[in-house]
Amino acid sequence: MSTVEDITSENAFTTHISSLPPTTTIIISFHTPWAAPCAQMSLILKTLASSYPPQTPPTISFLNLDAEALPEVSESYDVTAVPFLVIQRDGKVLEKVSGSDAAKVRAAVERHAGKGGNTGKVGLPPALEVTRREDDGAKDATETKGEGESEGGGGGGGGGGLSKYAPGANDPKTAPEMSSTAGQKEELETRLRELVKAAPVMLFMKGTPSAPQCGFSRTIVSMLREQGVRYGFFNILADEEVRSGMKTHSDWPTFPQLYAGGEFVGGLDIVKEELESNPDFFADYVAAPKGKGGMAAPEDQKQPATAST
Repeated sequence: MSTVEDITSENAFTTHISSLPPTTTIIISFHTPWAAPCAQMSLILKTLASSYPPQTPPTISFLNLDAEALPEVSESYDVTAVPFLVIQRDGKVLEKVSGSDAAKVRAAVERHAGKGGNTGKVGLPPALEVTRREDDGAKDATETKGEGESEGGGGGGGGGGLSKYAPGANDPKTAPEMSSTAGQKEELETRLRELVKAAPVMLFMKGTPSAPQCGFSRTIVSMLREQGVRYGFFNILADEEVRSGMKTHSDWPTFPQLYAGGEFVGGLDIVKEELESNPDFFADYVAAPKGKGGMAAPEDQKQPATAST
């Protein structure tokens, strides 16, 4: 069975890609060690890989990369959140999948690489197979209605039992109608609370640090780099739900937005004011020499002693 290969350097990535024939379908999974959904994606990838027998030359190759350890590779694929899957062949990106939805990941891989074995045997739900059965309409039409069964289909006391039951127009509803809006808002709020604490310093910006999509985002990236701060980031242009939700969550209408220790600092103007009044404002988060700040995993950063949780 095929396996997932961990790529730990940009040179190893380039070498591996160039060693494959142009017909090989390459599955590239970007993760970070601190994001919980990435652990689920790792299991999904291993399960999928095990369903494809190894061949020479290889027809499919599964790769696993730490998005923050290999920033240039991540930026070349416009990785803005993890887990993130890229499917490519002959140097061309065929499809991208964000998130760890097993069904979506499996469907994308099979769409471009064909089906492997029965992955349901090793933990991933098997693909659904639909078999059309013969029409029993004619048979049902000749059967006699049971006692108490109405023409409208209602009533449950007749012959044929529950297999023939259908609710009538006058039957009471079995459950009250409910809206899922409240549940969706709560789910989004939970996600936002997790995002702002994804790294000791989190920047919600337009674009990515290597390709900011507005002047304000570009300026704050330069400021963090100059201060030697290593930070996590989220491209709000890639997720409208997060973009809208963060305005309410932070009670701040514009971007970029900066969080430190899970607490909202402010936008660009506020960050500038904080640095002007206190040049050591980011001292607890510095993990690189001045001018060398950038993306990093949280464990590379110094946790502030008074950080809120």
